[in-house]
Amino acid sequence: MNSSVAAPHELGDPIIRMEGVSKWYGEFQVLTDVDLSVRTGERIVICGPSGSGKSTLIRCINRLETVQKGRITVDGIELTAGGKNVDAVRAEVGMVFQQFNLFPHLTILQNCTLAPMRSRGMSREEAEAVAMKYLTRVRIPEQANKYPSQLSGGQQQRVAIARALCMAPKIMLFDEPTSALDPEMVKEVLDTMIGLADDGMTMLCVTHEMGFARSVADRVIFMASGQILEQGTPEAFFGNPQHEKTRQFLGQILTSGH
Repeated sequence: MNSSVAAPHELGDPIIRMEGVSKWYGEFQVLTDVDLSVRTGERIVICGPSGSGKSTLIRCINRLETVQKGRITVDGIELTAGGKNVDAVRAEVGMVFQQFNLFPHLTILQNCTLAPMRSRGMSREEAEAVAMKYLTRVRIPEQANKYPSQLSGGQQQRVAIARALCMAPKIMLFDEPTSALDPEMVKEVLDTMIGLADDGMTMLCVTHEMGFARSVADRVIFMASGQILEQGTPEAFFGNPQHEKTRQFLGQILTSGH
């Protein structure tokens, strides 16, 4: 993994705004008054200890989790207003999970064409052309007619990325996309994500892969106990962390070889 700094690139207007967002699971508050603004083309890595609210935060951006307080606006659409707004936002936001969530009974090609045909109204031919474009983009076009069980974990995760891209999203969310992979498969998935970043995709990625954060992120965000405690450029974040909890976290994770 190269540790060079992300190349400078133009950022647009804010595409995601979270204002005073709070969420509870029963009595437990998992997010507390979170404010976050993400600009078009921005690449953000979110890190922090287990249970800090990182995954919940990004799952709120496409309403996989609902919030009890605050406001979330995505590409000008207020998500917290509910109803049709949720569908409109989900059509613009791709998500890749820790587990690949591929349909085991469908081929790789069918996994990739299902949503564009159902949600975008594409013909089968059109959807297959788009799917092959993105399977080629993630470097596995030759796997199109296989089933998920015939692929390695790294290949399956690349299919999951291609499947999300087939919907032509404006934003990609990654929820610990490499944590279920064997170490030798991590690089192929990170390389795919670096390629997306180079294409200018707006990305939010929850990950412990600090090499990826250093080389790709415009901003690194550190969360603990449901709050954003610190954020900054990779240079500032790794070189001069301000918060004691950030320093502890980096000390643990950098010595563990991530």
